[in-house]
Amino acid sequence: MTTKTYQGSCHCKRVRYQVDLDLAKGTGRCNCTLCTKLRAWSANVKPDAFKLLSGEDALSTYSKSEYMQYRFCRHCGVQAFGTGNIPELGGAFVSVKLGGLDDVEPAELIAAPIRFFNGRNNRWMETPAETRHL
Repeated sequence: MTTKTYQGSCHCKRVRYQVDLDLAKGTGRCNCTLCTKLRAWSANVKPDAFKLLSGEDALSTYSKSEYMQYRFCRHCGVQAFGTGNIPELGGAFVSVKLGGLDDVEPAELIAAPIRFFNGRNNRWMETPAETRHL
């Protein structure tokens, strides 16, 4: 396992961040209604592995549940990351959207294991019956 520091941003680059991430530990796709609509692919890190470099004033927050707060750029609309606290997933975390990583190589993403989460039914540790669309 190798942790690497990645740079990430929203589309207009107003929001920029840095994250220490080991893609070999796995990535995730969830079937909750928001992740399904966004076709979100993410990796979770502990809060101390994430640093917002710029754009706090450009961020807006959307939340439908007590589990997650989705942070997106109010200028370009891109969801840069989210924060949450789900005990079944280890407590507090930052969910980094892999599409927002500026310096990740396609080979790194191809090699990254994917785990599927049943957020739609709040059964986070259960793989949904169907995942091909996620």
